[in-house]
Amino acid sequence: MELTEEQKQQRIKRFLNIGKIEGYSYLILLFIAMPLKYAFKIPEAVRIVGLLHGVLFVAFMYQILQMMIDKQFNFIKAVKAFLLSIIPFGTFFLKKLL
Repeated sequence: MELTEEQKQQRIKRFLNIGKIEGYSYLILLFIAMPLKYAFKIPEAVRIVGLLHGVLFVAFMYQILQMMIDKQFNFIKAVKAFLLSIIPFGTFFLKKLL
């Protein structure tokens, strides 16, 4: 089944939004939760933020797969999106892949 242009735009918007939220959660994990754990001995920060980030990361991977299924991403673009997700601040550059 072919997607309408409106559906494609909605999927792109969802992909970018989840990517941005996942990127923020990664930064919070790296620059707030990790220092709280190691500098201030508060390991709960990493447990909570780490769980949230993990869920968002899985959701982002699902969105990459969805973009491939919809033929909006080829394999190379999907790999680039994945690599951007593991680099701090990387997901904020996802729009350049489109």
